[in-house]
Amino acid sequence: MRRPSLTGLDRNRLRWWLTLFFLALTIPTGILINQGYHQLKWETFHRLQIMAEELAARIDQRFTRLFDDEEARAYTDYAFLVVSGDPGANFLQRSPLSGYPVASLIPGLIGYFQVDAQGRFSTPLLPSTETDPAAYGIAAGELQQRLALAGHIRQILSENRLVRYDRTGTTAGKSAAVEMREHRDRQEKADLASRDEVNAAAPAPGEQAAGQAVFDRLNEASGRAEQERQPQAHGTLGRVEDLKLDARYQAGLADAPSREHKKQKSAPSGTRAMRKEYSALPEPAATPSSTSREADAAARLPLQSPVRILTFESEVDPFEISRLDSGQFVLFRKVWRDGQRTIQGALIEQRPFLQGVIQSAFDETALSGTSDLVVAYRGDVLSAFTGAAAGGHLSSTGELSGALLYQTRLSAPLNDVELIFSVKRLPSGPGGALISWLAVILAVVLCGGFYLIYRLGIGQIDLARQQQDFVSAVSHELKTPLTSIRMYGEILREGWAPEEKKRTYYDYIFDESERLSRLITNVLQLSRMTRNDLRVELKPVSVAELMDGIRSRVATQIERAGFEFSQNCEAAAARAVIRVDTDGFIQILINLVDNALKFSARAARRAIDVSCRLEPDDRVLFTVRDYGPGIPGNQMKKIFELFYRSENELTRETVGTGIGLALVHQLTLAMQGTVSVVNANPGAEFCVSFPVVAA
Repeated sequence: MRRPSLTGLDRNRLRWWLTLFFLALTIPTGILINQGYHQLKWETFHRLQIMAEELAARIDQRFTRLFDDEEARAYTDYAFLVVSGDPGANFLQRSPLSGYPVASLIPGLIGYFQVDAQGRFSTPLLPSTETDPAAYGIAAGELQQRLALAGHIRQILSENRLVRYDRTGTTAGKSAAVEMREHRDRQEKADLASRDEVNAAAPAPGEQAAGQAVFDRLNEASGRAEQERQPQAHGTLGRVEDLKLDARYQAGLADAPSREHKKQKSAPSGTRAMRKEYSALPEPAATPSSTSREADAAARLPLQSPVRILTFESEVDPFEISRLDSGQFVLFRKVWRDGQRTIQGALIEQRPFLQGVIQSAFDETALSGTSDLVVAYRGDVLSAFTGAAAGGHLSSTGELSGALLYQTRLSAPLNDVELIFSVKRLPSGPGGALISWLAVILAVVLCGGFYLIYRLGIGQIDLARQQQDFVSAVSHELKTPLTSIRMYGEILREGWAPEEKKRTYYDYIFDESERLSRLITNVLQLSRMTRNDLRVELKPVSVAELMDGIRSRVATQIERAGFEFSQNCEAAAARAVIRVDTDGFIQILINLVDNALKFSARAARRAIDVSCRLEPDDRVLFTVRDYGPGIPGNQMKKIFELFYRSENELTRETVGTGIGLALVHQLTLAMQGTVSVVNANPGAEFCVSFPVVAA
């Protein structure tokens, strides 16, 4: 069976085959790594989405607790004075909403208000106009602040056309009671003007006042179609549809039944039931059609004076919330009593409200470091929180892009508020670093491995070619002298040579046999070298003895080749002793001389110089110089490689095996020496040095 050989491949074919093999490995490996990395990112997205769901649930629960506390407030809490405890106690006290500054668990709450069936505005901040505020512990400075806050609340409501507001300022120097009465007079005139603008006649039974009708229209926009685009509201960052969010990961989750079930399970109900409550207020001194001044007169009693208490039933609707055109939130409810409706509620600043509940909870989680949170109301983006690392807020929706993580609505009354979580740069998780390192290691191993395989293949191709050249050269080197020896031997055996030629023929046969001996010795050394079995026996030998051995071995060869031979050794070097293998050293010098004879055969000066000298570093340097063309600088190191022959016109005409200088290099290293070559202009000089052991 014929063994496969690399001689059928060349460098180009080897590159093509290795490239195809490399691609056959790297493409599937790259696909697997990419799929694994994508799976890790999907799992990370899944984990972040669960965190977003849990955060949204916590935010919703916190809002629910806040609004449940407000839902629990009685109808009478929105008045300045309320009946204390059991109605049988028969005394009044201040409402829990009458404190100043306004204390509430709702962040950003401005203050509470009430609009009665006739559209009249009131607030639990202010006591009756007919009583001295000092009787309730309200100092003049505090009263001014209460009036300013009440005016601010009514101004916001009037700017959004919910009540009528008279902006006439107060007069300095008046008493607090007088100022309270003038303030109430101005507001009563504004209430009457508001009603007259809608209907000059008195409202029919069951018909609501103009201000309350505006409250009815606040949440009508929530029933519009989602695709209808609304103009950008005041204080918003844009529209939700303007967000540049990619929902490709959401598509992968749509088919997961457990996730879909969880989404439906966590969805807010969005409905709250009406409740009934029994309340108690002081009995008014006049009929129900009395003016507010007469009604307030009934409350002009000392704080703990016995009064007649009227108990009644009220129907209280759940709270609703709406965002006003001016940017604030209004939280309000409708309370029914004796067929008449009263609006009770509170004003809330948007930014503190969202920051105090949503951003504070968002910043406490790990989501703030990887994702963004957008808060939208009816499609308008109110705020975008980018986490503590990014500084807090975005200025427009155009700055927000990434993958949509989770989107949900809050429970009633905030069912028009959406929380939208997105991820700008989806992290790959802890396993991503491992896959990245594995990818780098595989890339290095594959590239390095294929480079080494390529270099090994190229080396084997070159070695196979060189071996073929070597076999051809050795065959030629053996055939030529053997043919000559056979021819001259036959002439001498048959007696065809005259006596004067016999000496020449014998010398030629001797020289050719020496040449064959050197060739066979080199081949044997090559065999040992390739088997790593190159052995030398180092012994102390004087340099003078080595130089005498060199002369006896190479002088005749040089002179018969028609070259001049000169040998020079310094006296100090001749006395030195070095540790070498004598046969190996002689073989080194013979190969160097033989190489010089071959490559300087056409030199103008046919001479070989062998010399030795003692170097300052206690080394003996042996040199063999010829006067030929020299060696190109880029080939000075390569000539000591096995089977290497420089590519030039001279080497193509010169017969050789390409193993002589490689053996010189290996034998020198084995004897702990060094070998080098320099151009001597003209010619080349080979230098071999060995350390001195004795002088």
